[in-house]
Amino acid sequence: MTLEVRFFASLVERTGCSVETVEVVPGQDVEALWRELLRRHPRLRDLGFRPLVACDRSYATWSDSLDDVAEVAFLPPVSGG
Repeated sequence: MTLEVRFFASLVERTGCSVETVEVVPGQDVEALWRELLRRHPRLRDLGFRPLVACDRSYATWSDSLDDVAEVAFLPPVSGG
């Protein structure tokens, strides 16, 4: 199963791309996808934070399944003032 991974802000700087296509296996969760992305992009390992994640434009958790998901986005934490 193929899905599109989107990176935002500082994550783009660390990966060198804003969009990437990734193959996942049925039943795979967000955490497993992130581990694969860490393997592909070692500069993500020393972020100092855990990104927020959205699946098909809705916030998700790290244990959410990627079954029937077309797009996963990773975003740095958001703060306001």
